[in-house]
Amino acid sequence: MSRTSPPPALLAATRRRFLTVTGAAAALALSGALPGIASASAATAASRLPADPFTLGVASGDPLPDGVVLWTRLAPDPLAPFGGMDQRDHRVDWEVAADERFRHIVRRGTTTVRAQFSHTAHVDVRGLRPWREYFYRFRAGGFISPVGRTKTAPSRDQLVPRLSLAFASCQAIWEGWYTAHRDLAARAHDVVLFLGDYIYEFGIDRGIRPTDGDERNTRESVTLDDYRQRYAAYKLDTDLQAAHASAPWIVVFDDHEVVDNWADLSAGSAPADEFLVRRANAFRAYWEHMPLRAPQFPEGPDMRLHRRLRYGRLAEISMLDTRQYRDDQANGDGTKPPNDATADPARSILGFPQERWLLDGLTASRSRWNILGHQTAITLLDTVSGPDVAVPMDTWDGYSASRDRLLGGIAERGIQNVVSLAGDLHRNIAGDLALDFADPASRVVATEFVGTSITSALDGEDLDAGGRVLLDENPHMRFGNFQRGYVSCEITPDLWRSDFRVCDRVTVPNGTVSSRTVLAVENGVPAVQQA
Repeated sequence: MSRTSPPPALLAATRRRFLTVTGAAAALALSGALPGIASASAATAASRLPADPFTLGVASGDPLPDGVVLWTRLAPDPLAPFGGMDQRDHRVDWEVAADERFRHIVRRGTTTVRAQFSHTAHVDVRGLRPWREYFYRFRAGGFISPVGRTKTAPSRDQLVPRLSLAFASCQAIWEGWYTAHRDLAARAHDVVLFLGDYIYEFGIDRGIRPTDGDERNTRESVTLDDYRQRYAAYKLDTDLQAAHASAPWIVVFDDHEVVDNWADLSAGSAPADEFLVRRANAFRAYWEHMPLRAPQFPEGPDMRLHRRLRYGRLAEISMLDTRQYRDDQANGDGTKPPNDATADPARSILGFPQERWLLDGLTASRSRWNILGHQTAITLLDTVSGPDVAVPMDTWDGYSASRDRLLGGIAERGIQNVVSLAGDLHRNIAGDLALDFADPASRVVATEFVGTSITSALDGEDLDAGGRVLLDENPHMRFGNFQRGYVSCEITPDLWRSDFRVCDRVTVPNGTVSSRTVLAVENGVPAVQQA
């Protein structure tokens, strides 16, 4: 069986404050219609398409023991408005097989891709077997999509001997080639976590790639059409397509999927009502282009992305949203000394309901490893040499009471084997999460691996000046590196191994990837060590 009904109709936002948006602007954000564009026809087209519509590849995501979401988009001219498609709905056939040549098809069906949702398919396939590898493809208009590989999660009570997990973030397309994605795809992980900054919203005049000067890439994304075009520009990359096709992805956004360093209603000097319309546009385009289920479909400027996915008794993954519910950054953002504002217990990076949801879920977990997949570092990041301290206001350092409640709750409730996976910093970091970072003897209650960027910040180097300061000033850190790449993890009941995969260069298309270091965490011992 499958669940292929279209997502629920766009509804009025649930938050009272969204009612401050002007009527015309709210209608635009909620409907996705663009001025001067006729609404989609109710007819469903079955005719042949003029060109291959599968230019943006295929993807799968959010694995369950019996199912997975399959994604594609019909876009024969992907950078054109509406991907070069007409304003009719279209039928798309899909197939899931036990083998790559589709000799043993286990599920098949037809879904309708709606013009109002950019002709994207989100097929929630069910009835699959736990912890099985499958292959999938789509057909439309006489064309067949590339084949994707996916894998279901184990059954609830199954303790599998090994889980292969990769995590990545921050892929500014104008700053390099997706060499890391090519390597990630070749390793065929069981699951991939992408932890934010899938696109960057601002326009760039010049960059590494030949297409960076295209006018469509030089303007900032604000409208729904802008964000849709930006996703198409990124998804045209063949290495990114290969990474999506290699394994199911579990995704969350960070800031650049909307606008730099946004926080709930705040986005620099933009009025809140205008920003909420932009946020609605960004959320809509994000859902359209990610392998997400209907429950993640945005209602205007609201989108529930925090969720849990369980890998039997081996691992449970809590995906967090540190953008949508946070208080505004303290002290005007930037890097500042911690003070009463950063330590204010009335402020939160998750919002208090999500904080409770997280701790209650960790307490109830019956899995060996408890994974936090989120945007930015929990650990203390003192960025200046000497006795003075300066920390980023945008990370958990700017919300230290949230950190204290999380780490203190882990200690008080006796929660074991918590591993935080994060991105955002454009550098690799590994370290111990202690109850009091100022006390070297303080109890360590969790571990953290922060992965570097796929491309953002160009080639980098093994250890830059900022990285040396971080290692010198933060003794809880065990490793630092400033190259591009991603992290490949092997998780067994007794040991977690994180392989930091780094690129020699991303400013050329033929860079190489190697293992910079492999770090480990033992079951029951929350301390990072050399593998």
